[in-house]
Amino acid sequence: ARVADFLPPPEKLVTPEENVKVTISLSRSSVRFFKQQAAKHHTKYQKMIRTLVDTYTAHYQQH
Repeated sequence: ARVADFLPPPEKLVTPEENVKVTISLSRSSVRFFKQQAAKHHTKYQKMIRTLVDTYTAHYQQH
């Protein structure tokens, strides 16, 4: 039996969500941690923080 194709076409996967710039004060140690991790994983630390906040938000919006 063949499995139905349920994946969206590639153009539907490229839906960048609008970002809003904010100014936030974080502890020096937190910023250092994210910068170190970002360098280790070849990404930007701001993106990691954004993903963390988005994941937290998605989790608690469901509850």
